Amino acid sequence: MPICLAIDIGASSGRHLLGELENGKLKTTEVYRFENGMKSENGSLTWDIGALTEHVIAGIAACRALGKTPDTVSIDTWGVDYVLLDSEAREILPCYAYRDSRTEKMPEEVFRTVPEEVLYRHTGIQKQTYNTLYQLMADKKAGRLEKAESLLMMPEYLSYKLTGVMKREYTIASTSNLLNAAEKDWDLEIIDALGLPRRLFAPLCPPATAVGTFSAEIAARVGFQATVVLCPSHDTAAAVAACPLTDGSAFISSGTWSLVGMELTTPVTTEAAKAANLTNEGGIAYRYRFLKNIMGMWLFQSIRRELHKKYTYDEMMQMAMASDFREKIDPTSTAFLAPDSMITAVREALERPDLPLGDLLASVYHSLAESYRKTVEELEDISGKPIASIAVVGGGCKDEYLNRLTATYTGKPVSAGPVECTATGNILSQLMYLDPTLTADSARDLVRATWQDSIKVYRP
Repeated sequence: MPICLAIDIGASSGRHLLGELENGKLKTTEVYRFENGMKSENGSLTWDIGALTEHVIAGIAACRALGKTPDTVSIDTWGVDYVLLDSEAREILPCYAYRDSRTEKMPEEVFRTVPEEVLYRHTGIQKQTYNTLYQLMADKKAGRLEKAESLLMMPEYLSYKLTGVMKREYTIASTSNLLNAAEKDWDLEIIDALGLPRRLFAPLCPPATAVGTFSAEIAARVGFQATVVLCPSHDTAAAVAACPLTDGSAFISSGTWSLVGMELTTPVTTEAAKAANLTNEGGIAYRYRFLKNIMGMWLFQSIRRELHKKYTYDEMMQMAMASDFREKIDPTSTAFLAPDSMITAVREALERPDLPLGDLLASVYHSLAESYRKTVEELEDISGKPIASIAVVGGGCKDEYLNRLTATYTGKPVSAGPVECTATGNILSQLMYLDPTLTADSARDLVRATWQDSIKVYRP
């Protein structure tokens, strides 16, 4: 049976998981894990793409040490960030991170040329200052696009570093705010109006497309040869591809971000959707993820980091459960995007400078659950489709208190799991490449068969 390697990289960590089929179920084995994070460079937040590349290669090499060499490899990452390369394929550095403040004023400049309502009608993407569109406008203003010959979104760049082949993938491109939602391709009308170079926007491929085999250099370093395949390379697209959705289910992909949404066959780009700041991102089999980005586990991650990891996440959860504090913050506020102190930012939002830690954590918990409730109601109202249940997947689904609060606030049953849903969706797309008879729906059946006994349900 074929062996697939999923390389799943988030904004705070990365992992390599091997996947293979055994008796009709998917067996996964973690072979490598590493920390990731933005670094401060000359006052800007950037990614160390050299270190990222080395971790990708090291994790692949670790497979051989286990005696399991994958037939295929695929990479997914967070969205919107990219690498620019010049005519000789040299990286144009630094590689900025989406939380950097350079894009704060860019929406205003864009809307002077392309009105906000026109942009949304074309792309269906929610307004976020960190979208690729605004990053590219900042690059244009700084003169960084003059020598840029190629643009590769982060997973595309890492695949290129393994193969020497540049291919672009649909789901990650859909996070850019530059894709025409209905046409599922680059919106050249918007691109031309903003004066962005057309040469940067190469043709797109669907998931389950081969990029190429390892270059001779990479094959020599890792000790074997494999084919690199495009998965739904936006991590949320990969997670939803493996989400055990049923008719009437919404999903919450719970990690650094909470992506709350539903899967549709057509985009919703109405004024009501725009007003609610809902987004239409591309998914597996050209389905749409109609969703909202909400600050998720980033809030807890930042608080814990600020406390020098004095407490475990379970200990923080217990502190919140012991509190009866119920005042709330808005988890979608840019005040929580990259504050110097998350604890201070939450206290300031609540106007309570001396708020104890347990009460502060309780506020974050209840605020997230309330934002989930509000978003689920918006999804129902604007899509016209009732939501009967919610499937929570990803690392955040391990937080039992948040799962219980989500069921309580939304009034809907909540299922939790699988945890490694993103890597699972990544592996499923590789299996679809290897076996073209495997469809997106039958892949979900495989997920249910594999994890049906471990998925926990929380009732309102």
